[in-house]
This record gives sequence, C-alpha cells and structure tokens, in this order.
Amino acid sequence: MTTSPGFVHRQASHCESGVMSAIVRHNGLPLSEPMAFGLASALTFAYLPFIKLSGLPLVSYRMPPGAIIRGLQKPLRFSMRTETFRRPGRGVARLDELLDAGCLVGLQVSVFWLPFMPPDFRFHFNAHNLLAYGRDGESGDYLLSDPVLEDSVRCAPADLAKARFAKGALAPKGLIYYPATPPREPDWRRAIPASIKKTVRMMLCTPLPIIGVRGIERLARAFDRLPGVADPQASKRYIGHLVRMQEEIGTGGAGFRFMYAAFLEEAAPLAARPALVDLAAELVGIGDGWREFALATARMIRDRDPLDPKRLAGLLRGQGAREKAFFAALGKAVK
Repeated sequence: MTTSPGFVHRQASHCESGVMSAIVRHNGLPLSEPMAFGLASALTFAYLPFIKLSGLPLVSYRMPPGAIIRGLQKPLRFSMRTETFRRPGRGVARLDELLDAGCLVGLQVSVFWLPFMPPDFRFHFNAHNLLAYGRDGESGDYLLSDPVLEDSVRCAPADLAKARFAKGALAPKGLIYYPATPPREPDWRRAIPASIKKTVRMMLCTPLPIIGVRGIERLARAFDRLPGVADPQASKRYIGHLVRMQEEIGTGGAGFRFMYAAFLEEAAPLAARPALVDLAAELVGIGDGWREFALATARMIRDRDPLDPKRLAGLLRGQGAREKAFFAALGKAVK
C-alpha cells in the first residue's frame, strides 16, 4: 500500500475549500477551511440562466469551481499544478504515478459515480472535489479523503475513472491538482483586506447584472414570472431546484455565508480589524435569512403553505437588500 506520508483526513463543510485547506496543512502551513475560503475571495452570488442543470438555471452562492484552487496561490505565495487529460488511460496512469511518489492529489469528479456516497447525494454534479492520498497495491483501490464525509474511503479504479471522466456540464476531464511549490505564511494585514476588497467588488461592483446583489434581484424577477397556480408543477420544479442549489450542493447559500462569517471572525485579530467581528455576526443573520427562504420554498413544494412565487420573490429582494448593505459596510471596514 502506498500513501502520502503523514496525511490526516479531516471532515469539512465544503469540498473545494476542504480539499485546499487539507493540501495547505499537509504541506506545512496550518490553515482552517474558513480562512481558505475567505482568502480565496470565494463568496459571491450568481444567477446563470444560460448554464443548465437538468434543464434549469444554475444558481451559485460561491465563485466557480477552481476559484479557491487559484485564489489561494497569490496570498500564500505558492503555485499549484493542474492537469487535465483527453484520454482516460493517461489520466489514470498520471494519478497512479503521483500517488506512487507519495503525493497528495486533488481531484475533480462527478458525485453521481461515487459508490461511497449516500444514494440521496448521488446526482449529476461534475464539480465535486476530493483528495487521493494513496492506493492499495493488491486490490488496486484508491484511498480517498472526501471532505464531506466523516471518514476516509476506498474506491475501485473503474468507479473513480467514471467519476473523473464524466460528461456533461462542468465535465472534469480527469482534472488533478497538487502543489508545485510549498505555501508560505502571508502578511495577514495585507492579504486579508485585499481578499475582502475583492469579494466586496464582486458583490457590489460587477458590471454583469447576474452577479452579486444584482444577480439576487434578477433571480427575484425570474420568480415573479413563474406561473404559480396556473402551472404548479412547473413552478414547484423551479423553486425546488433552487432549494437544491442552495442547501444541498456544497454548503449551500446559507452555509457559505456562515463560513465567510467564520473567516471574518478569525481574520479580525490577524488583520487588526476588530470591526470584522461585528460584521461576522451580521452575516450570520443574513445566512439565517437564506435558511428561512429555503424553509418557505420547501413548505410550498410540500403543499404545507399556498404556492406563492411572488412571496418568495419578495424574500429574495429582502436578502439582496441586506447583502447590499452588509458588503458596503464590509468595504468601509477594510479601507
């Protein structure tokens, strides 16, 4: 059996931030998952009607897949090497080569083809991240650390190959990634404000009307256009999809807000910005608001409350207003 020496599995809230914090820790720099998420400026909102999942628009509460991998390199002054493959055979051989050399390797995979995932979690989502830290020379099984699971797992080669080379939206193409140079501790008083300013710009200043707080408003208008009781099944399918995007993929909308709040609280003493502690508490309240929105949608889907897309649109607008005020205050706190 070949393993990456000294690797310790640790459960995380979200796959990419969990994988990257694990890689950085394994390579000598202690880094929490919230700090990895915040330093990479990974928080945002995006309503992307031109990207479809099961025929419905993609809604994201964080930056696109790979943003945390890329975003940590500048503040931590290290480089990651990424590789994709046209032929699955070459991708399998390259992963085996790295593991046999004792490397810890990040992978992008499809959740659907992972046999160790609970059945309710196995749907066609191609941007899940996990770590390979070794393989069993006798059985050929890969030793995997999936951040969303409590314990490390094994996976047969054929199953992992299917997951790595799945087709469809966000197809992973066998993506692997690993450090080319070791991370270094940043100048916290410069790195933290810089990362926060980038997040504030993304939420408030992007020219695209589908990103940031303007994206929340655009989604609210989409809810206004739903047929409601005129076509309840179509409306329920749409709002049910949004609940899945918010609460079941990664940490969901509320969970990402909670994680960023934890980042702000941890960052306050490192950056000598005590105002971030109070702003962290405010963001927790905003996260609670997203959870209340999810509960309202779920009650309508299950016919516990009358189907009323316009009411949900109003809740979305309320969340957008709160986030607009919050990020404006956050920007002032790091000037």
